[in-house]
Amino acid sequence: MTVQSLDTIQSYHAHIYFESAEQRDVAAVLREEIAQRFSVLIGSWHEAPIGPHVRPMYQVAFSIVEFPKFVPWLMINRHGLAVLVHPNTGYPRRDHTSNATWLGEKLDIIADPLPEHETEPEAAIVPDTFPVIEP
Repeated sequence: MTVQSLDTIQSYHAHIYFESAEQRDVAAVLREEIAQRFSVLIGSWHEAPIGPHVRPMYQVAFSIVEFPKFVPWLMINRHGLAVLVHPNTGYPRRDHTSNATWLGEKLDIIADPLPEHETEPEAAIVPDTFPVIEP
């Protein structure tokens, strides 16, 4: 068994899932709450399943320094939505499956489209939010 160093984590993603129109509305409120509180990069809405994800969702990319504030906040403020949180270590399949953690309902991940081998490092996270509220 090989122990990985924490410095292999380049950044993190949180995938916030919704299914119904009502859940999408909740996800939209959560998206705004995140933007008001954290320096993150909020991705586009995906109104249909995409890639390995089995439900519509949007992604929030965040740096290592945001993790200790953002993830605990998300744990208690996800408003019942399913959330996948995973590191980016350069191994997408492993990061989305065995290295991931779920908040709320655990959904299936379609791992086949994700590379098993090491990929290029993810670009540095450049936040597109302007927090004005303390978490």
